[in-house]
This record gives sequence, C-alpha cells and structure tokens, in this order.
Amino acid sequence: MTTAEATPELALGPDDRAFLGHPKGLAYLAFTEAWERFSFYGMQTLLVLYMVNNLLLPGNVENVAGIERLRALYGGLDGQAFASAIFGTYAASVYLTPILGGWIADRLLGKRRTVLIGAVVMAAGHFLMAFDVTFLFALLCLIVGSGLFKGNIASQVGSLYRPGDLRRADAFQIFYLGINAGVIASPLIVSTLGEKVGWHWGFGAAGVGMLIGLAIYVAGQKHLPREHFDVPARGARAAAEPKAPMTRRDWLATAALLLLIPVMALAIVPNNQIFNAYLVWGDRSFDLQFFGTTLPTGWLVTLDAIVSVSFLAIVALFYRWYGKHWREPDELTKIIIGSAFSIGGMACLYMAAATTGPGEKIGLFWPVMFHVVNSIGFAHMLPVSLALFARLAPSQINATVIGLYYLAFFAGNSIVGWVGGWFETMPVTSFWLMHMGFAAAAGLAFVAFKLLLARRLMHDAEPEDAALA
Repeated sequence: MTTAEATPELALGPDDRAFLGHPKGLAYLAFTEAWERFSFYGMQTLLVLYMVNNLLLPGNVENVAGIERLRALYGGLDGQAFASAIFGTYAASVYLTPILGGWIADRLLGKRRTVLIGAVVMAAGHFLMAFDVTFLFALLCLIVGSGLFKGNIASQVGSLYRPGDLRRADAFQIFYLGINAGVIASPLIVSTLGEKVGWHWGFGAAGVGMLIGLAIYVAGQKHLPREHFDVPARGARAAAEPKAPMTRRDWLATAALLLLIPVMALAIVPNNQIFNAYLVWGDRSFDLQFFGTTLPTGWLVTLDAIVSVSFLAIVALFYRWYGKHWREPDELTKIIIGSAFSIGGMACLYMAAATTGPGEKIGLFWPVMFHVVNSIGFAHMLPVSLALFARLAPSQINATVIGLYYLAFFAGNSIVGWVGGWFETMPVTSFWLMHMGFAAAAGLAFVAFKLLLARRLMHDAEPEDAALA
C-alpha cells in the first residue's frame, strides 16, 4: 500500500507546522477538547459531592425520576455507597459508548458529524443536570453524547499525521495539555459556583463550557482531517469505493492492543478514584482552611490538574533531552515507569491516613505529595497509551479501535465505583493499600507483556509504526 493510500484522512500536507510546529487542525481539536473537558470534569467534580451532600438526602432523593428503581438494581444501597455506585456506573459507561460512537463514525456518519451530534447531546445533558427530576436522564445524555464525541475527536488528532511522522506522540502530549487546561479551570468556576452558590449553578456553567467547545469545533472544520469517505446519498452507497482489506500485520497490531486493555483497566483505578472516594475523604477529613476561609473541595481537582499539566510538559521535555543523549525508552517502558510512580502516589495517601490521629484534620502535605507523584505516573501512562493505540490502530477500523481503548476506562471506572463503596466500611489505610495493590498488579502485567508477548505479537511490524516492537 502506498503512503497516499495508507493515509486517506490527511487534510493538509506533512509540512503544515502552523501551530507549535504542528498542523493548525491540532489547535482546534485541542481547544475543543479543553472546553469539553472543562464541562465534563466540572460536572464530574461536583457529582459525588452533590449526591452525598444534597441529592440523595431525604427530602431531595424523592424528586429524582427513577431513582428507587435504580436503588433496587444496586441491592438497596444508600448514602455514600449508593453515590459511589452511581458514579462508577456513569464514569464507566462514558468510556463504553465510544465503541458504538467509533462504529457510527467509521460506517455511517463520519467523524465530524458524529462529534457534532455528540457535543449537542452532551450540552443538553449538562443543562438537564440543573434539575433534580431529570438527573438520571441527564446522565444518560452525557453517556451517549460522550460516546459519540470521545474516540472520534482523539482519532482525528492521529489522522493529522502520516504513519512515520514522529510528531504524533508529541501531538497527543499537546492534546492532553489542552485537556488539563480545561480541568484546571473547571473546578475554579464550576465547583466554586456549585459548592458556594448552588449546585445547579455549577452544572449550568458546565453546559455553557460545552457550547463554547462546540463553537470552536464548528469554526475549525476546514482545518480538520478529511473523512475516510464522504457520506454518500442512499442510492449511491453501493458504489462507494471499498476500503483496503486488513493485513496480517493489522490483525496482529489489533490483537496486541486488545491484550493491553484489561491491564490498563487496573492501572487507572488509583488515578480515577480521585473523583470518587478521594473527594469524599477530602471533604470530610482534609484541612482546607485558608486564612479563615474554607476552600471548595473541588479545588483539589484543580491542584491535581495543575500538577498534571506541569509534569506532562516536564516529562515530555525530559525525554526530548534524554533522546538526544541516549536511546529513548519505548512506550511500554514508559508505562511501566508510570506504574511505579502510581504505586508511590497511593503510598502517599496511605501515609496521610496513617500519620493522622483520630478526629484530627489531615494536613495537605501528603495529599500534595500524592498529586505530584501520581501526576508523574499519569504523564508516563495515559498520553503514551493513547498515542500507542492511535499509532497501531489499522486505518480501516481506526476510530473503532480508539473506541476499544476506552474499554479500559469502562472496566477501570466500574472497579472505582465498586470498591469506592467500601470507603466507609474499611480502615482508610487499608483502602489506599488496596489501591496500591491495583497499581502494582498492573505494573507487573506490563512487565510480563513486554518481556513475553510484545516482540512475538509485533515481530513483523515496521519500526516506525510499531511502538511495541
């Protein structure tokens, strides 16, 4: 297959470096994602706190349509355990629906149309969160809209580059910087409004953020990758040019990626517990007083995002420097390094609980250390793993495979919701030791994969295309 045939989506030439040395389309995708993440994480930061402190309390929970049927499905859970279960189901589902969204983009609508529809549905969901009665329907809209949006915008980043273009991994670092910029801003606005003014004001602000992201995406259409195909009229679909068949290397690459999904699921549990039990713990036990003012608990997410952005940049610059002097580690090695830092992050939370006496407020030293150490792990794992999937995913099923990547987040967040319900029934020290075990198990599995499976599965891949080789 020629280069031109292998990259039918490229909208611009390989010399387009209008945005920080990258194609201009990356700027529109990154800023669209930044505002989408502003709305998504702003809402998610409030979600568990809103349920525990307001929605699920007697006098309010009765107003939520369908809530008792949902409670019955969870075996009659109540209070924080019920909130964690709802959070886990929601957070897992938003990473399951991208598989369907990828299929819709690949086979029916194309990525651009699918992303646009997803953005509109998500905006509707954010605004519906402003009303107790529509709470569950709002979550459903966010789940469906996110599925249409997520994988398809990420796969457009990879489609801006030819297969051998080494800027791709750097582009995903920039893409994640955009994500974290949105996460930094969202608690400062959404959480402050939600916790200090009114919960529904916060959810409304998240909806406005989604509309801004939609406007940016619409404005940048001419700079985005071309579709695999122009969606034909009903009568002309049969005449559409078929895609090239999957090669043996394509199937081997897909198999390798599928094997990584359950391991990634375990690896992300410690990080994603930040939005669930960690926030409940911080709300109750952290000393958040600053010059006589109680800071919003959601600002812990802003702290995490600031540190994450910093270390995304620091780690990227470090490996640029390192690569000029020595051979840069491959993607799997970086992910293994990230697992080690994830273990260290959970050790910091264990120390925060173990060194504080009963009834005392927890100072912010160990929580801050957790965010620092965990963010170094994040910089080695999530952007690198997404770049790995985008790089190895065959062009014929690119969006679908990117959607499959999010299965790891579906499984991981399911575990987050499940074990988060144990927070009030087990010692806090044991709770974080358990999460340390998740990180350690994933790290060992990544090591085993690299030593025993990676080379055999990817033995005939071209070096510039096969991150596992």
